[in-house]
Amino acid sequence: MRKNKWHLLLCLSLLNAFFFFSSVADNSTFKVPSDAAALLAFKSKADLRNELPFFSVPNDTFHFCKWAGIQCVQSRVVRLVIQGLHLGGTFANNTLTRLDQLRVLSLQNNSLTGPIPDLSGLRNLKSLFLDRNYFSGSFPPSILFLHRLRTVDLSYNNLTGSLPASIANLDRLSYLRLEWNHFNGSVPPMNQSSLKFFNVSGNNFTGAVPVTPTLLRFDPSSFSWNPGLCGEIIREECSPSSPFFGPTSSVSAPPPVVVLGSNAVELAKLGEKKRRKTVEIVGFSCGVLVLICSLLCFAMAVKKQRNNNSTTSKEKGMAMMLSDDAEAAAVGMEQEKELEEKVRRAQQGMQVTKSGSLAFCAGEAQLYSLEQLMRASAELLGRGTIGTTYKAVLDNRLIVSVKRLDAGKLARTSREVFETHMESVGGLRHPNLVPLRAYFQANEERLLIYDYQPNGSLFSLIHDTQQILHVQGSKSTRAKPLHWTSCLKIAEDVAQGLSYIHQAWRLIHGNLKSNNVLLGPDFEACLADYCLSVLVNSPHGDNNNNADDDPNSTAYRAPETRNSHHEATSKSDVYAFGILLLELITGKAPSHLPSLAPNEMMEWVRSTRDGNVDDGGENNKMEMLLEVAIACSLTSPEQRPTMWQVMKMLQEIKDTVLMEDSESDPPTGMS
Repeated sequence: MRKNKWHLLLCLSLLNAFFFFSSVADNSTFKVPSDAAALLAFKSKADLRNELPFFSVPNDTFHFCKWAGIQCVQSRVVRLVIQGLHLGGTFANNTLTRLDQLRVLSLQNNSLTGPIPDLSGLRNLKSLFLDRNYFSGSFPPSILFLHRLRTVDLSYNNLTGSLPASIANLDRLSYLRLEWNHFNGSVPPMNQSSLKFFNVSGNNFTGAVPVTPTLLRFDPSSFSWNPGLCGEIIREECSPSSPFFGPTSSVSAPPPVVVLGSNAVELAKLGEKKRRKTVEIVGFSCGVLVLICSLLCFAMAVKKQRNNNSTTSKEKGMAMMLSDDAEAAAVGMEQEKELEEKVRRAQQGMQVTKSGSLAFCAGEAQLYSLEQLMRASAELLGRGTIGTTYKAVLDNRLIVSVKRLDAGKLARTSREVFETHMESVGGLRHPNLVPLRAYFQANEERLLIYDYQPNGSLFSLIHDTQQILHVQGSKSTRAKPLHWTSCLKIAEDVAQGLSYIHQAWRLIHGNLKSNNVLLGPDFEACLADYCLSVLVNSPHGDNNNNADDDPNSTAYRAPETRNSHHEATSKSDVYAFGILLLELITGKAPSHLPSLAPNEMMEWVRSTRDGNVDDGGENNKMEMLLEVAIACSLTSPEQRPTMWQVMKMLQEIKDTVLMEDSESDPPTGMS
C-alpha cells in the first residue's frame, strides 16, 4: 500500500514537471512581436499618465494591431496616430524607431519633452507630425535620410539651432511646418518643385531669404516674426554692411525685382529709366531757373527804364524775345493740355481728379505714384456690388488691380471714417487674402489698389469649366464638379482667410461669394472685397450691399440679414461659407441649391456627383465636407460654428487625407 502511494506521488511529480516544462516551452513561443515590443517600449517612457491602451498581456500582444490609433498591414504597423493625450514623457530612442514599415507617425499635441530621437530606422516614413509638444534640441538630422518623406510638421516646439541646407534635397517634400520654434541662422534655399506648404514664422532666422523659384511662391507671412530676416521675398530691404572708413561712392546696384504679393514682377531697366528721368528733370529745372532769372533781370531793367523814361533798342529786343518765349510757353502749355486730355480719354473710366495722393498701407513700399496710376493702361475686369474693378499695367511693368468704389454707395461715409477703416483693412496680411496695398480719396473719388491675381475667380473655375464641358460634350454629358481634394484645398484656404479676419482683427468679410474668391499664381484661394460692407451700410440699417439683384448673391446672404435691419456678422460670414462649400461640392450655382433637410441634402448631393467624378471610393470624405457645409448653413446663427471651429473640422479631414496617403504605394521590405 505504501509502495503504491509512493508510485502515485512519483507519477504526480513527473506529471507536474511535464506541465511545467511544457508551459516554459510554450511561453518561449509566446514571444512578443517586434512591433508590439516597440510600442510597449514607447509607452514605458512616454506615457507617464497611463493614457495609452497598450497592454503587455501575452495573449493581447497577438492583437496589438487592434490597439487604438494603430493600423497594420500583414501584422506590421504602417500607421500610428497618438494625438492629444498629453503623455508628458519622452520619445525615447530604440522604441517607435524600430517600426521599419511605418508610413504615418503622428504624436501631435502630447506634451512630449526631450530631443527627437534618431528616426533613420523609419525608412518607409512618409508623414511625420510631431507638432505641439515640448521637444528640445536641434533639428533631427536623421530626417535628411528619410527620402520618402512628404509631410513634416515640427511646429510649436522648443527646437533650436540652424537648419541644414541639405533639407532642400528631400525631393518629395510637399508640406514643411517649422513655425514657432527657436531656430536661427539662415533660411535654407528650398527649391523642391513638390513643396506646396512652407512656414518658418516665429523663429530667429536672420539674413536674406534665398530667392528660389520655390520660395518665391510663398507669401511673406510664411516668414513673419523673424525680425532679422530681409530680402525681396518679404519686401524688407537688407541693410548693407558699410566699412567705417573708405570711399563713400559705391557701385550701382542691379535693377531690383519687386514682388507684389505672390506675383514677382520684374522692373526691367528701372535703374536706367530713373537715371534718364533724373537727367531730364535736372535739365528742365535748370532751364526753368535760367528763364526765371532772365525774367527777373528783365523786370528790374524795365522798372529802371520806366523810372528813367527811356527805352533803348536793346531793351526793345529783349521785350520781343520775352514775347516770343511767352508765346512758345503758351503753345507748349496747350500741347501739354491736349496730351493730358488724350491720356484722360484713354483711361476707360478710371479717371479721378489729380488732387491728393496715394496713401500706401503700413509697411508698403511706395512703388508708384498717382500720376503713374493715371497713365496706366486699364482693362475692365468686372462690375461688382459696390464698385468697378480694373486691371492696370503701369509704365514700370507693375500690374495691379484697381477698384473704383461707387460714390453713391459710400455717400454717407465721411472722409475720416473711410481713412480710418482703410488703415485697418490695409494692415491685414494673410496668404489667403488679396492684400490691399494703397488707397486714394479726393472729392467723391475713392480707389483701392490690390495685388493682381492672374487666374481669375473661383466662380469661373467652377462654372466656366462646366460650361466648356457642356459645349464640348454630347447632349447626355453632365457637368463635372471639382474633385473632392480640390474642394478640400479651396475650402481650407477660404476658411483660413475668414478665420484670420474674424479672430485676429474682429472684422467681417460681409460679401463672401465665389466671385470674391480669386485664384493666385499657384491656384491658392484668396479672399477679395473683404471688410467693405461696413462702409455701405447706412446708419438706418439699410444694407446697401444687399441691393444686388443677382439671385446667386442673394443666396449667400444669411436669413437673419435678409429683408431686415440686421447688419452682417461673423456668423453670417459662416453661412456664406457654407453656401460656398455647397457650390464647390455640387458644382451648382447657389440660386439652384434646393432647400432640403440635412439628410435629404446628403442624398441630393450624392446624386449630383454620382457618375460624374471618380472620387476613388472616397465618398466618406466628401460626406464629411458636406457635413461641414450643412453645419455652416443652418438657419439659426447660434447653431452655426465659428470659423475657427470650421477650420479645425477641415484640418481633421486634411489630416485624414495626409495620413491615408500610405495607401498609394507599398512600403519597401514587404511582400
